[in-house]
Amino acid sequence: MTSFPPSVKRWPEQPDRLFVTGIGTDVGKTVAAAVLTQALGADYWKPVQAGGLDHTDTDEVRRLVTHPGSYFHSERHRLQLPASPHKAAAAEGRQLLPTDFTLPDTPNHLVVEGAGGLLVPLAPGFLVADLVQQLGLAVVVVSRHYLGSINHTLLTLEVLRQRGIAVRGLVFNGPADPSTEDVILNHTPAPVLLRLRPEPALTAAVVAAYAPQVQL
Repeated sequence: MTSFPPSVKRWPEQPDRLFVTGIGTDVGKTVAAAVLTQALGADYWKPVQAGGLDHTDTDEVRRLVTHPGSYFHSERHRLQLPASPHKAAAAEGRQLLPTDFTLPDTPNHLVVEGAGGLLVPLAPGFLVADLVQQLGLAVVVVSRHYLGSINHTLLTLEVLRQRGIAVRGLVFNGPADPSTEDVILNHTPAPVLLRLRPEPALTAAVVAAYAPQVQL
């Protein structure tokens, strides 16, 4: 938890509730979530952490975010195995249930980071996309530039469209690739919220520098 004096708390009248998903694994969800948390002065929550318990995504966002109004909520599930959550839970003789998940009680903006992409199974018959719908969140899609990313981005956007889930916008991550972005943007009305570029080191100062660029 970030400690701050009471005078810093300025809760928004209509807080944002955003779910950060990616077009796959290791596309930059955690960095994007950190920048959004910094930009909004939001709280942050990662419902499921699978693997990496020595330094979780929550730990990483806490390291990167310096806004005094942000609070970092504990994960609902912490699983040892770095695998799909349904597999990681099964390895411990557990099963994640839809009833396990409710939004943290906060009047502040809230950034929620998912696990992998939208169709990652949390449990048999219970996907990340189902969790998004259950929680009633708008989605920020993180797309990383690589061969195949157009297909993966458009598939993600199509799943959201078919399910009637609101898309707040896109975050593009990686070296500038205008032609790839143009193709994607020609197939969606979703705006670009942020463009992240390769950085020699990811620090709190870097995240703070990106925060004013967020177009929410």
